Order: sequence, then structure tokens, then C-alpha cells
Amino acid sequence: MKNSKILMLSIAFAFLFFACSEDEVTSVIEAEVLVEYLETTGGTVVNTFPQMIKSTDVNTAIITSADQYIIDIRSAADYDAGHIEGAVNVASGEVLAYYETNNLQDKETVVLVCYSGQTAGWVSGLLHTMGYNNVKDLKWAMCSWNEATSASWPGNISNAYATALVTESTAKAEVGNFPKLNTGETDAEDILRARVEAIFAEGFGEAAVQSSAVFESLDNYYIVNYWSEADYSWNHIPGAIQYTPAASLTSNTFLKTLPTDKTIAVYCYTGQTSAHVAAYLRVLGYDAKTVKFGVNGMSYDAMPGTKWADTEIHDYELVQ
Repeated sequence: MKNSKILMLSIAFAFLFFACSEDEVTSVIEAEVLVEYLETTGGTVVNTFPQMIKSTDVNTAIITSADQYIIDIRSAADYDAGHIEGAVNVASGEVLAYYETNNLQDKETVVLVCYSGQTAGWVSGLLHTMGYNNVKDLKWAMCSWNEATSASWPGNISNAYATALVTESTAKAEVGNFPKLNTGETDAEDILRARVEAIFAEGFGEAAVQSSAVFESLDNYYIVNYWSEADYSWNHIPGAIQYTPAASLTSNTFLKTLPTDKTIAVYCYTGQTSAHVAAYLRVLGYDAKTVKFGVNGMSYDAMPGTKWADTEIHDYELVQ
């Protein structure tokens, strides 16, 4: 009897030992695995942002019959009213599936088109995170193509917060941990796909915030000024922290200073670059949002950097 009890205890301890050992082997910190993968396969993703293309170059590619594929993610009604020659209408949430089903990675250039450039920037950010580096989003979007499709930008430039901007700098937060992801996957590529598909399913609305909402509740956001130090010194949103484009959001720089328990509002000049960045950060698990229209919608007259201008509007053909 004594030997039987000892045998049973030994089996129980062995079971616990091997079960714990298996957990240690299969358990991963998903965000850590994901960041390492993204930073070691083709370079740091955020270092390739933004990938924009001008309407002049898109039009030239049409004229010369270049290997260019255009995806228009506006509503079907607006697409039908007038679109770029050869453009295909695809809902923004379906772009990944459409891209892969149609083997668009084999095209030289895939151009994403929306109303102002910001939703296309978000989609572009997600596709680049998947490693699809032939994707570009149209700078200023359809606003730069034709007068008839140019309403979004002129109607959203503003000086509403010109006097609210400040020069006092705010230090970055202390280094913390990566967000907790729970895809249930252990392989980096599987984690990535699960996350990108989840962010596509959320839609751009979850990744965007109006500047008015940020200024009304400054303490509710960790505000990322995605500018050079020089432009940050010019003026910025109160409490905003400067992160240098293509340099500051990697695991060996300041990525882990971003909070996991607070909404991150990322802004730039136009909202198009910050849309790329917000998309990437959301894939990693951060609650990141791009501030729509950037400083063009806050302090248009005095701002440095990229400003919308009527001279950006061309007279390129619209087809139906």
C-alpha cells in the first residue's frame, strides 16, 4: 500500500512537472514576439512610413501604362460619381483580402485612394505591417485629383486652436511594458495576421479622433507629436511629447514609453502620416488614434511643415 501511494505521488508530480514545462515552452509574450519579428524582417515598419505618392505621378503612370493598380476605398456612390481611370472600388475593411486574392504583391505599385488621404494612410500602414511594401497612399487623396472631388481638405483647415498651442516641452513617460495581446497564437506571422485582421475589422473610425475631442480632454490622452524637434519647439498641443519620425518608435528607442493604459493621440501636419503610425501601434495592441487633419486643422496659417493649398488641386480626368 505504501509503495502504491509513493508511485501515485510520483506520477502526479511528474504530470505537474511536464505540464508546467510545456506551458513554459508554449507561452509567449505575443507583443514582444510581434515587435521583434516586425523589426527584423525588412527593417522597422515605422521607419518606412509614410509611403505616399503624388497625383502627378499617378497620372503619369496612367499615361505611360505603368504597372500600377489603383484601389479606391471611398463609398460606392462617390466612386460611381467620378473616379480615377482604372481604379477599383473596394471597402476599406476588405482591402487585405482583396489584395491577397488578386496577388497584388506582384504589381509594381498599388495606390490607395480615399477622400483626404487619412483612411488610405491607415490602410497603407496595415498593409505595410504585413510586408506589402509596394503599397502607396495618394497624397491629399482625391482632393488633389480634380476640383469636383476636392471638398474634404478646404473644409477642414482651421485656426481654431492657434492660441492654445504651447512651447513648453513635456518629457516622455518612463519605460514600461508592451501591451498584452491574446490572439492565442505563438508564431509571429500568425500573431501578425490575427492582429492586422482584427484592426481591419475595427475600421478606421476606431483609429481616429478629432482635434476638438483632444483639446476638450487633454488629460485623457498621451499625446504624441510626430514631428522633428525643431518643429515641436515651434508650438505643439499642451502636454504633447515629441517623437521623431522614423526614429523614436522602436523597441531599442522609445516605443515602450508609450502607455498601455491610456489612449494615445498621434498627430502630424496633415493626419496622413499619423494614420500610418496609429495603424501600426494598434496592431501592437496600443489604443492609438490619429488626430484627423493634423495641425492643418488646428493652426493652419502659422504652422510649419506640410500645408494644404488650392495649388494641390489638379484637373485630371474623372471617369464613371
